[in-house]
Amino acid sequence: METKNIMIVGVGGQGTLLTSRVLGGVMLDGGYEVKMSEVHGMAQRGGSVVTFVRYGDEVFEPIVEEGCADLLIAFERLEALRYAHYLKKDGIIIVNDQRMDPMPVVMGAEKYPENIIEELSKEHKVIAVDALSEARELGNTKVFNVVILGVAAKAMEFTKEQWNAVIERVVKPKFVEINKKAFELGFEKAV
Repeated sequence: METKNIMIVGVGGQGTLLTSRVLGGVMLDGGYEVKMSEVHGMAQRGGSVVTFVRYGDEVFEPIVEEGCADLLIAFERLEALRYAHYLKKDGIIIVNDQRMDPMPVVMGAEKYPENIIEELSKEHKVIAVDALSEARELGNTKVFNVVILGVAAKAMEFTKEQWNAVIERVVKPKFVEINKKAFELGFEKAV
């Protein structure tokens, strides 16, 4: 299999690192070689965080080059815009339709861009999901990223069973069922 490249981007505290570990586990279980790398922003909580996940028959390095990502998973709209240039021409963006103002916007020095998803859709295939609202309906906003993974599972052609096995292994036992429900919700909403 040709090496596939995934980027997960978000804001510190959103779970990008845990999400990359779950992705890596699914891919290892699928029999692929996996390489991962992470880049933290200026602050662990609130700064930009990027995680690269590469998988295939042979993977030689963990970093995804600009213009080479097959899939960009963004936990926030502005982060999707910030890293869209990493996508291949036929790449897919899965974005949580959530706004988190960075410090320059909070301080009034900058304005948050309008119509981000619409702008991204002009050049890329974009799947937007209000994962935070979906997670809120499940009673736990911390599983919004698992909802997004459910959407991503179809794009990556992995089965629900593969994901559930990794969830059972990686997630603390008291949170397994809510994570499975969040994943199922995203999987069913995927186009």
